[in-house]
Amino acid sequence: MSRRKFLSLMAGAAVAATGASMPLGEALASGVRLFGTNEIGSNNLSRFEKWLDVLNRYDSESGSELDACQPTATEQCHVARWRIFLNRLAGHPLRDQLNYVNEYLNQYAYILDPINYGRRDYWATPREFMYRTGDCEDYAISKMVSLLHLGWSQDSMRIVVLNDLNLGIPHAILVVYFEDQALVLDNQIPQVIEADRIRHYEPIFSINQDRWWLHRG
Repeated sequence: MSRRKFLSLMAGAAVAATGASMPLGEALASGVRLFGTNEIGSNNLSRFEKWLDVLNRYDSESGSELDACQPTATEQCHVARWRIFLNRLAGHPLRDQLNYVNEYLNQYAYILDPINYGRRDYWATPREFMYRTGDCEDYAISKMVSLLHLGWSQDSMRIVVLNDLNLGIPHAILVVYFEDQALVLDNQIPQVIEADRIRHYEPIFSINQDRWWLHRG
């Protein structure tokens, strides 16, 4: 995430969107308290404009991902290479899929949105990320989409926006709930790691295509 202000704006939207009728203490994914927090969930995504926008943009461009691509000096066929990579992962053990997807997408360079897009904050589709690279939420989005292509349920995954207490900056990761654990796919950590091993992350909210959760200590 490129700016602390974005985090505060999104956290404010999260609090406002919960509504008085949203129950506390609802069942957590796989019974795991993410980074030790409690959660308030909602299926009202209307305030998360950047998230809805990137989902809509991806929906409009995903149909061309399987188009033939001929590599040239100016066309590196990133999307075609990515889909071939995913096809080769099909049938691998599920934990191995997480490791390979995390490693594959972490190879892309990190670049801040004001430099990359001339905007304070921009959420990129996988195609945009692979051709222009991006910042933390862009890695997380591409990892989520990769796992969806591999047949993972969206209910097992969330983009998590949080505070990195060591660096004093906002950050975003992908969390996958697997075998009663919350596993973190993070552009700052080379390997997939259990969330309960990370002490310096303070989640604000998490979100997938159907739902979002506000996190409280």
